[in-house]
Amino acid sequence: MIAAIHDWNELGEDARKALLARPAVAAGPATRERVAGIVAAVRRDGDDAVRELTRRFDGVEVLAVRVGEDEYETALAALEPAALAAIDTAIGNVRRFHERQLPAPLSIETMPGVRCERISHALDAVGLYVPAGSAPLPSAAIMLAVPAAIAGCPQRILCTPPRKDGRADPAVVVAARRAGVTDIYRIGGAQAIAAMAYGTESVPKVCKLFGPGNAWVTAAKSLVSADPEGAAIDMPAGPSEVLVIADGAARAEFVAADLLSQAEHGADSQVLLLTDSRELASAVQEEIGQQLATLSRAAIAREALGHSRLIVVDDIAAAVAISNRYAPEHLILQVAGARELLPAIRNAGSVFVGPWTPESVGDYCSGTNHVLPTYGLARAYSGLGVEQFTRQMTVQELTRDGLAGLGETVLTLAGLEGLDAHAAAVRRRLGAAT
Repeated sequence: MIAAIHDWNELGEDARKALLARPAVAAGPATRERVAGIVAAVRRDGDDAVRELTRRFDGVEVLAVRVGEDEYETALAALEPAALAAIDTAIGNVRRFHERQLPAPLSIETMPGVRCERISHALDAVGLYVPAGSAPLPSAAIMLAVPAAIAGCPQRILCTPPRKDGRADPAVVVAARRAGVTDIYRIGGAQAIAAMAYGTESVPKVCKLFGPGNAWVTAAKSLVSADPEGAAIDMPAGPSEVLVIADGAARAEFVAADLLSQAEHGADSQVLLLTDSRELASAVQEEIGQQLATLSRAAIAREALGHSRLIVVDDIAAAVAISNRYAPEHLILQVAGARELLPAIRNAGSVFVGPWTPESVGDYCSGTNHVLPTYGLARAYSGLGVEQFTRQMTVQELTRDGLAGLGETVLTLAGLEGLDAHAAAVRRRLGAAT
């Protein structure tokens, strides 16, 4: 049976916890050890290690890892006008949404003569990773590059695995360049993460890494982010997931299509339906079987459906509570008055409201970013935005009168903490001649 139906109220707490459990994805000790070896080799041997590892893992001989202007022109010529138009439309919408996210400077006088400010600066150099895996992902290049360009990061480099012909995927190359990437490199996997984190003869060192990847890439990102000489990362990453909340009036055809659109991402993806209608759950189950037969990636989707769930609940309020507990990467609301549920939604990476808002538009071109927290991390992390490509710096400036007005507070607090030098830094100034 495809995606079994479960009654929430018939389950005890342990069974409910098991029902919402995600597939295990953590890299095992053997994988982490091999990734550590890859990172150490790239850090030690630079481009030589990158070329050798690319030969070993991708089966490709790459002499020059940087994508040159001639390859960009060739990639541009290889794409149909419709593909170029779709890339440009997606970039335009993502840019329009993200331009409004630029943080505004803040400057206030907290008390007379005491001015405090918060100033935003773009990160100096960022590294973007676009996986290839079973399919190229030009949409990922757009989602990463556009906010980096809007933030104004001076150096925006991108790594993506080479194809068997030694070139990068044409759609990824074109999307990346049009979205604002400064340099593209034909490097994949853990070696790409290491190259960007530490730098090589060809690849500049960056201060922060962005983008999804497999268990090897995720392990490499975790490793370099724990090293002060490495690079920070955007967020932990896991398999893609979607949760749909639907009432009895929802169209089973739409719900099934939304579930399958995430199930086809990978065998470790997870999709869930929460509904107050057993009839809808049964209809969705039947629709999944029919639609699955039409998909080119049916085998992948079928495997993902093995750990996916259709759950019947008492009412939509219960569904919202369960969704907040699960904290999905993508949440689709196919219920009457869907927008009215938004104030109750606490934990979700991105929300899709109403029957005419498939998750696919967020993946590609509505304007929101599709780099989102997975594996329940939506409880603490936000989806990617311009602010992650910036850092904030605070500034304070006091007049002598301002320090006089605030001085006694500093002296008292410094006394409570036993920090005499802190108090002296204020007392000496107040005792000095103007």
